[in-house]
Amino acid sequence: MILIHVMGGLGNQLYQYALYEKLKYLGKEVKLDLYAYKEAQGEDREWREFELDWLDALQYEVCTTKERQLFLDNSTKLADRIRRKFMGRRDRTVRETADYMPEIFGMDDVYLYGLWGCERYYTDIIPLLQEKIRFPASANPRNQETIEAMERENAVSVHIRRKDYLTVADGKRYMGICTDAYYSSAIDYIAERVENPVFYIFSDDTAYAREHYDKSNMRIVDWNTGRESIHDMELMSHCEHNICANSTFSIWGARLNKNSDKLMIRPLHHDNYEVSDAKTAHRNWPGWILIDASGKICQGQSAP
Repeated sequence: MILIHVMGGLGNQLYQYALYEKLKYLGKEVKLDLYAYKEAQGEDREWREFELDWLDALQYEVCTTKERQLFLDNSTKLADRIRRKFMGRRDRTVRETADYMPEIFGMDDVYLYGLWGCERYYTDIIPLLQEKIRFPASANPRNQETIEAMERENAVSVHIRRKDYLTVADGKRYMGICTDAYYSSAIDYIAERVENPVFYIFSDDTAYAREHYDKSNMRIVDWNTGRESIHDMELMSHCEHNICANSTFSIWGARLNKNSDKLMIRPLHHDNYEVSDAKTAHRNWPGWILIDASGKICQGQSAP
């Protein structure tokens, strides 16, 4: 059996669910560990909600407390505490230490701890994920009206994430990646290849979006908040093409887009601590157009 620790917000939770599906596809017995959301207390508890529950009847198996304790060897029983004191812990955790770790597919009886965000893990099961990951019906008619409009247009999603990133280490980790030059280059790339594109702007900073993206072929999506924000991902998935922020949320919006001719654009790096070069990034993200903070389209794949 393999257990997968689940953590983070919706985008990261979807990565861990996708790894669950990939391991099942390979014939493994696998379960998700929801401890951080369901049982943990204090600093061990995730401050975000378990958002996979927001999706429409997503199916997965969850490990028991006993199974978790067996893999992590953290039982509080006196006999186990004494054994660990003299013989050490029998922890079976395998932690994510690289962008892509294909060796995990040959493992059994391990506890996988990481985000597992690399595209290479999932390229062969994207259709399966698109089939299984479904959004609930929205109570707001504007969402269905927007989907219908998108289907009549060459719709392109543009995700701009700003406010919450400013609170993470004063912006040092995530800011300065999706610059004005990045978005300008991405929009130009689409405009050169798509006839009459209509850009749908998704942002947590709507005032900024309205100030900077006010052209006649641009629409600001600003009505999905709180739990309803899941429908922004749904709307992104109905666009023909996608321009993503350094955010797992819009990455999944693009990944769930079923257009076989889609153009998916993402920044070269997800955060400022990454050290991989463009060649490695292209290998790990096949099918994506990568643009750096200066607006340069990174070489490594032939342009569509």
